[in-house]
Amino acid sequence: MATTPQNPFGDVTKMLEKFKVPGVDMTAIIEARRKDIEAVVESNKATMEAMQAMARKQAEMLTAAMHDIQANAKDMASSTGDPAKQAEIAKKAYAKAVADVKDLADMARKSQTDSMASITKRAKEHMEEIKKMMKPK
Repeated sequence: MATTPQNPFGDVTKMLEKFKVPGVDMTAIIEARRKDIEAVVESNKATMEAMQAMARKQAEMLTAAMHDIQANAKDMASSTGDPAKQAEIAKKAYAKAVADVKDLADMARKSQTDSMASITKRAKEHMEEIKKMMKPK
């Protein structure tokens, strides 16, 4: 059974509209706060999605690392102490680790950018609303 989302501002809006303050548009103030909260919710959603993507990426990295460890253990056993072979295996493992860390850092940077986008957009809108409120009528 699906429920329809209720407006969390409904009761507050009705209550505040009862308080008529001369020269103050309560509806505009309430609408602005609603938009603020929506921006925060959107930012949190982007952050959560990014955290989930990073967790999936880390799980993929761990799985790949385990497969590499198994393959490298077999290679090292068959190389019977060949230092050149062991150095090559270590070099590849290091390069893979650096690439994985770079991928995670890129994901984190993108996550922060995406998360802040809705907040930044709302802040600009908020400034425009304030400018409009400050203009004499």
